Amino acid sequence: MTKQAMLFLGALALATVSFASPKSYQILLISPTQAGATTLAAGEYRVQVQGSNAVFTNLGSNRSFTAPVKVSTTEKHETTAVETRNDAGTARLNSIELGGTDETLQFGE
Repeated sequence: MTKQAMLFLGALALATVSFASPKSYQILLISPTQAGATTLAAGEYRVQVQGSNAVFTNLGSNRSFTAPVKVSTTEKHETTAVETRNDAGTARLNSIELGGTDETLQFGE
């Protein structure tokens, strides 16, 4: 195999890996928020869906947290939007509409 062919295959492999990684979305939580059994501190997060879990990565500390999620298909969302509810003084995450997709992440207890 020539050096040029090996370089081409290496570039193709790197391109494939970048397309295979899950899409991420950024959200802002203005107060501590409960996502399932996990409490997320106020701040900016990157959210990725991995199977039946949402992985929240705090952009300030780079710490990750996982919460179970149900992904439902709805109408296409123009922007990413977070819906919370107040439960006895505690903010709880209801759902996240993923901008540019028709997917909504729903969080249970």
